[in-house]
Amino acid sequence: MKSKVLISDAISEEGIKELKTGADVDVLVGLNKDELIEIIGEYDALVVRSATKVTKEVIEAGKNLKVIGRAGAGVDNIDVISATEKGIVVVNAPEGNTISAAEHTIAMMMSLSRNIPQANASLKSKRWDKNNHIGVEVTDKVLGVLGLGRIGSEVVKRAHGLGMSVIAYDPFISEESSKELGIELLSLDKIFSRADYITIHTPKTRETYHLIGAEEFGKMKDGVRIINCARGGIIDEDALYNAIVEGKVAGAALDVFEIEPPTSDNKLLELDRVIVTPHLGASTKEAQLNVAVTIADQIIRAIKNEPVKNAINMFSVKPEAYDKLKPYVSLAEKMGSLCAQLITGHINSVDIRFHGDLAEKETGIITIAMLKGLLDPILGSNINFVNAPIMAKHRGINVIESRTDMAENFINLITISVHTDKETKTIAGTLFGKDDPRIVKIDGYRVDAVPSGYMLISRYIDKPKVIGPVGVILGENDINIAGMQVGRESVGGEAIMVFNVDGPVSEEVRKSVEKVDGVPSVKAVRLYGTLR
Repeated sequence: MKSKVLISDAISEEGIKELKTGADVDVLVGLNKDELIEIIGEYDALVVRSATKVTKEVIEAGKNLKVIGRAGAGVDNIDVISATEKGIVVVNAPEGNTISAAEHTIAMMMSLSRNIPQANASLKSKRWDKNNHIGVEVTDKVLGVLGLGRIGSEVVKRAHGLGMSVIAYDPFISEESSKELGIELLSLDKIFSRADYITIHTPKTRETYHLIGAEEFGKMKDGVRIINCARGGIIDEDALYNAIVEGKVAGAALDVFEIEPPTSDNKLLELDRVIVTPHLGASTKEAQLNVAVTIADQIIRAIKNEPVKNAINMFSVKPEAYDKLKPYVSLAEKMGSLCAQLITGHINSVDIRFHGDLAEKETGIITIAMLKGLLDPILGSNINFVNAPIMAKHRGINVIESRTDMAENFINLITISVHTDKETKTIAGTLFGKDDPRIVKIDGYRVDAVPSGYMLISRYIDKPKVIGPVGVILGENDINIAGMQVGRESVGGEAIMVFNVDGPVSEEVRKSVEKVDGVPSVKAVRLYGTLR
């Protein structure tokens, strides 16, 4: 049965065609909140642009949702926190509209500098009014860029081509990267005091909301020009209005607003020195095609539990790298599940160590898989690769990763130690060949066990007439033994035995095994993973 995808905002037909190759697709544009909530429970995936607001209520109603895709860069219209807690992947297409948004920024800056919209309106009103539309050149002017992500960096390149001097603010970019772009990194205050133009390219967050207000305008040069093609709300619109009216700001070019569409009483719309467009930064044929096809590909991958490139709330890994890591991801998930079913007590912390060549790899997805396996038997099927880290954090589980090039006699090895308030359980696993997973150590005892299906794991005293009676009990209860491994440290001491069996071991049978002389404890385990 195919997965169902709802597209609630208009996207390119090419993206819809791509989605239809792997899912049943409904295109229902213009749904209000209640209508969306009423039907979203039927769908496995939701595709939106900026119009649809994917609120907590929508997410709660989406009982089958696995993925939400934003055909564009920003995800401020999606409650990412609620989606993460529900285990829903949120993906976007940040690269598809980069060039379009950068070009729109330059177009807005040039239009602002040469009064093109005002001159156009005047001439179409039959007025030849040259003297009232005298502009300024951008050559040799100082452009202050706030945010050097994909779009901001492309704006810098184009500004250099116009002969502008570029300064920038971005606390997350290195000096080396800024030198490659040919710019000077400065503080916000220095940007404000030096820039002739300021263009905004930061995401809208708690930290950037009203980043530019009355105080910031007061620090700027007289006659500064402001461009915002990023997100509404980064500029305090009332403060901008006052700064323009008072003559501090020569003009502004806005593609975005705090409320979209802006209300009729928005005072900025009354000013001739403010030019506006209705959120057109990504509105080119090329950009719409790119983001639609990109998001369609990611939606299909997410539905199939394959890695996605642009997950907002999940560790991302390139497909070619994931293909090599996938057997270890599957192994780690099963190792986590095995630990969860062997331990007693409340989990306090988990140590995961990567040995050998694996220590040189990007192993974040392996750690997440281990957490998913660990929490799955405890919390149930609502745990997945999206919410496993946040669920571990909510339960106060401290996760520690470490690496070593020492892998004993193996090329690669993963060791997991789960610490509870009662004990520590340690399991080591590896791959034989490319995709033959094995558990090679349990609490220091060497074994060679296949981590799959139903298992019976027991401590026992290494003496005669222990293993045999266990086998008899299993046989008498029609439980076929598929494989058996034992591990010990010394003759006659405590040892461990691991049975792979072809069916579930009931609690009654488990207790019968535990009554065998020399068997102090027995655990019945069922192992299965998302990836098989």
